[in-house]
Amino acid sequence: MKELSDKIVALVEQARLQVAKVANSAMVFTYFQIGKMIVEELQNGEKRAEYGTQLLETVSADLTQKFKKGFSVQNLERMRAFYSVYSISSSELRNSDVFLKSSNGLRISTQNNDTTMLLPISWSHYLFLLRIDNELERQFYEVESFINQWKLKELERQYNSGLFERLSLSRDKESVLKLAKQGQLIQNPEDILKEPLVLEFLGLDEKEYYSETDLETAIINEIETFMLELGKGFFFGGRQVRFTFDEDHFKVDLVFYNRLLQCFVIIDLKIGKLTHQDLGQMQMYVNYYDRFVKNETENPTIGIILCKNKTESLVEITLPEGNKQIFASKYQTILPTKEELKSLLNHHE
Repeated sequence: MKELSDKIVALVEQARLQVAKVANSAMVFTYFQIGKMIVEELQNGEKRAEYGTQLLETVSADLTQKFKKGFSVQNLERMRAFYSVYSISSSELRNSDVFLKSSNGLRISTQNNDTTMLLPISWSHYLFLLRIDNELERQFYEVESFINQWKLKELERQYNSGLFERLSLSRDKESVLKLAKQGQLIQNPEDILKEPLVLEFLGLDEKEYYSETDLETAIINEIETFMLELGKGFFFGGRQVRFTFDEDHFKVDLVFYNRLLQCFVIIDLKIGKLTHQDLGQMQMYVNYYDRFVKNETENPTIGIILCKNKTESLVEITLPEGNKQIFASKYQTILPTKEELKSLLNHHE
């Protein structure tokens, strides 16, 4: 009996989810079309600013009388902005595979008989995206929201943590364009790295001092959010994972597996300055996993040392040339400002 009930519950919940998706797409489509009507009326009407204000006030009053809520002057302005921004978006960007392969995406005609593709994310997501002036950055977050099924809160967190800028720091202009078209692709070990890793959700910024154990415990308590910050395809394998070699015992702070790269990813946590001994220890961990843990069909293990401070020259001289397995990445426990990240990005360019 319970098994039958569970199956029915799952079926009903799936149906409700589908109804919500259809309703959401209809709402986004409708608001885009309303925005189009307003823009066309304003362009064909008088040029004075008062005309636009009067038009929106009149239309708002009529629609509010009919539908009660949802059509304030402010909301009509948002619909107009929605159409204005997305009707002129680069066709090269919006004809990428993510858009073309989206089975329930919206293909909508614009004023010049062109078409634009809108991904099936919520109206609330699009309202947030409208705040982003940079077209590449705006589309990146649109694509990531769709692919990863981000809720609005997660979109806001990723934007506020400067995900686009942090990924852009390690990429050339062509790769940044690819980010906007396809989102974050995980194809090589370097693709999972972010500089810095932002761990503000751990709450450690409120402490004057914390140990590596405190950091590890905080990560475990927020493991789902931590894996979202790491990127796509991660599965948690354990903390303080012990192995024995030559009668000596060792413990790896955190072990993950990445299904996209098909390899183990082991992480060591350091709250002090990175040393060559830390890099040497990670090299030993990686070698052990490659020789005794991974199987023949899996790719080489990746080792990441998360540290508060590092010197690039030390990393380069300690690790072998052409290294693709061991990385040191800085982390910080407070959100960087957008200005700080943009400054780093401009300096990088």
